[in-house]
Amino acid sequence: MKAVVWSKPNCPQCTSAKQLLKLNNIEYEEKNIAEGHKIQDLLALVPNAKTMPQIWLDDEHLGGYPELEKKLNELSDNQ
Repeated sequence: MKAVVWSKPNCPQCTSAKQLLKLNNIEYEEKNIAEGHKIQDLLALVPNAKTMPQIWLDDEHLGGYPELEKKLNELSDNQ
């Protein structure tokens, strides 16, 4: 399982999402809009993105931190 996390600096939800992924031993690629990645690139993928982070898990767009937490809970319930 692999994740992509679009993030921005000083974002508590972004930090929480990355910590949750680490706790679940899920590799992730961070795309920080202040460090070489453009918000326009994110908006091309998710035109209505209003919050950070925006998270993909195995090519499925989940949304933000609450959606990641919900998805990981569902996955652990099914094991």
